[in-house]
Amino acid sequence: MTKEWFEAEIARFPICEYAWLSVEDVPFLEQVRYICRTECPRYGTSWSCPPAVGTVEECRERCWKYKDVFLFTTMEEVTDISDMEETLRTRIAHEEITRKVGGILRKECGEVLILSTESCANCPECTYPKAACRYPEIMFPCIESYGILVTELAEKCGISFMSGGNIVTWFSLMFTTLPTE
Repeated sequence: MTKEWFEAEIARFPICEYAWLSVEDVPFLEQVRYICRTECPRYGTSWSCPPAVGTVEECRERCWKYKDVFLFTTMEEVTDISDMEETLRTRIAHEEITRKVGGILRKECGEVLILSTESCANCPECTYPKAACRYPEIMFPCIESYGILVTELAEKCGISFMSGGNIVTWFSLMFTTLPTE
C-alpha cells in the first residue's frame, strides 16, 4: 500500500482535510490532561477518557509503537453552534467515517490505533470502572485523552479548523506503520 493508493481509496468519503506525519511530530502534553481533569464532565466516567486510558506517558508509549500518523477532519453545519446536543449529534457521521477509514488501514497495514472525537458514546451508560468495555473494537479513545492537543497538531499540518459560523470540525488520528514502498 502506498499513501497515494490509500488517498485514492478514501476519496469517496467526505473528508475535508488530511495530513500524514511521523509519530515524532505528535506532541504529548500533560497540560491537556489537566483540562480533561478540571473541565470535562466525562473524566473518570468512560473507557475512552482518563484515567482509564492510562497516563500520558503510557499513551505516548502506545503511540510510539507505530511510525506513521494519519490526521483527518470532517465538517458539519449546525443551526446553532452553541446547542451542544445538536453539535454532538453530528459526530455520529464522523465516527462512521473513522471506522471505515480505519478498516481500510487495518486491512492494508494490520494494527492501527485510532483516536477520535470527544468521549465515546457507543453505550447509553459506560461500564467504566465496574466492568470491561462492551465494544472495545468500536470504541475510539478521545484524542485529548492521550494528552494530544489536536489544534496544535492541525496548525503544524496546515489543517484549518476555525471555519466560523455554525461549522463543527471533527478530528481523527490514526497511528499505524505503513508498508515500505
